Amino acid sequence: MSDKHPNENMQVEKQCRSKNELPSMYKVLMHNDDYTTMEFVVSLLETVFHLSPAEAHRIMLNIHTQGVGVCGTYPYEIAETKVARVHCMAQQSGYPLKCSLERA
Repeated sequence: MSDKHPNENMQVEKQCRSKNELPSMYKVLMHNDDYTTMEFVVSLLETVFHLSPAEAHRIMLNIHTQGVGVCGTYPYEIAETKVARVHCMAQQSGYPLKCSLERA
């Protein structure tokens, strides 16, 4: 049996919760190449990143003109999974498309 008063336990829990920080966020970047089609990039943006067709098209044009574009910002594990999905889907379709992570 604990020697602590029940209110002490609640105070400790509140202190722990207030000290917990939000997870670090990472930007998923998609890089332009000379082989991957614009249609395939738009499809990935809609499928993997759940973007609307208009937003996917806007980001695809940014990737095409600027060489790189931000697909979204996520906690590390989610960002890492999205990059892996893009690489897998691109490889299966025969494209050299690359994504990377950058701390937000």
